[in-house]
Amino acid sequence: MLATIFSRYALSITCALVLFFSSLLVVHPSSAQVLIDRIAARVENDIILLSDVRHLGRYQMLVDGKSETEAQLLDRLIDQWVVQNEADASRFPRPTDAEIDQGVAALKKSFPSLQEYEERRKQSGLTEQQVRDKIATQIHLTNYLDSRFRPSVQVDAKAIEDFYNSAVLPRAKARGQEPPSLEASRDVIQEALIEQSIDAQAEQWLKESRSRIHVERLLDEEKE
Repeated sequence: MLATIFSRYALSITCALVLFFSSLLVVHPSSAQVLIDRIAARVENDIILLSDVRHLGRYQMLVDGKSETEAQLLDRLIDQWVVQNEADASRFPRPTDAEIDQGVAALKKSFPSLQEYEERRKQSGLTEQQVRDKIATQIHLTNYLDSRFRPSVQVDAKAIEDFYNSAVLPRAKARGQEPPSLEASRDVIQEALIEQSIDAQAEQWLKESRSRIHVERLLDEEKE
C-alpha cells in the first residue's frame, strides 16, 4: 500500500510528492499564452493541479524509468492528500535533514553510478531540490503510516517459519545458493511480515478514508 501511495518504486519509496498550489494560472513572462496550468481535481477545500500530476510523473520517471497514466498519478496524489491531511492533523513531526540526506543517498545508490543518476534526473526535468522535496514528503508520509499501524502488528513464530519455508528456501534454491538458516533470517523475515501487515491495514484505512471525502476529478471529466 505504501508503494501504491508513493508510486511503483521499490519503496519506495514512496514515497512523495504532493505539491498543492494556491493559484490556477501560471504566466510565463515571455509567452502570450496565459493558461498553462489547470485544476486536475478538487479534494475537499484543496486542489490538485495538472502540474502536480506531471511533477509526480517526472519523479516516477527518475525512480522507475517510466511513469503511470495521468489518471493513475492523480489517484496517488489523492491518496497522498488523505495521508498528509491526517499527518498534519496529528502534528506528526517532519523528517530531519539527516533522514532526508539518507533518503537522497539511498536513491542515488539505487543507480549503477552517480553519473547515471544525474543523467536520469536531468532527463526527468527535476532539480536536486525538487528531488529532495519529494523524498522529504515520502519519508514524512511513510513514517506517519508506520507509526499509526506498527503498534498493532503482531508476528508469531509460526508465521516467520512459514515465510521462511515458502519464500526464502525456494528463492535460494532457484538461484542455486545455500539458504541462510531460519535463525539468521528471523529478524529480516519478521520485519518483512510487519511491513506487509502495515500495508494491508493502511490500504483498508485509506479505502475507508477515501469514501468519506469529497473528490471532484476534473482531469477525468475533461478527457471524457
